[in-house]
Amino acid sequence: MAFIFKIIGKEYINDILPLVKKLNADKISEAVLKGRITEMFTQNYECAGVFDGDTLIGVCGLWYCTRHYSGRSVEPDHVFIAEAYRGNGLGDRFFSWIYEYVAKKGYESVELNTYVNNSASHKFYYNQGFTILGYHFFKKL
Repeated sequence: MAFIFKIIGKEYINDILPLVKKLNADKISEAVLKGRITEMFTQNYECAGVFDGDTLIGVCGLWYCTRHYSGRSVEPDHVFIAEAYRGNGLGDRFFSWIYEYVAKKGYESVELNTYVNNSASHKFYYNQGFTILGYHFFKKL
């Protein structure tokens, strides 16, 4: 299959939402999620997409920053590939495209968070060469 990898704009928000919603189950309403993603597009954020023809089948947010310990860094966020497309190396191809894309923009490191209970993602990221540097702490205000 010939997949297309590209940066997509906020005009795709109605296509992005159903994919990101699956990551959050029923924890966040679609209206809140849409508002947050709309706001994200105004920050140091881009959304990468995987298309099968004209159909968006995968997304990955990219947050850009500079950190004292890693330099110019990008953080993949809300990575999701539609279930029907998993298990055939598409995630590897997507991340290879992301690495090349952000390296061309001058970024030198990639770091990310993944949910503790998402063991499939842990295996994927280990296979991508990621290591665990610490813990992600969260406190709701």
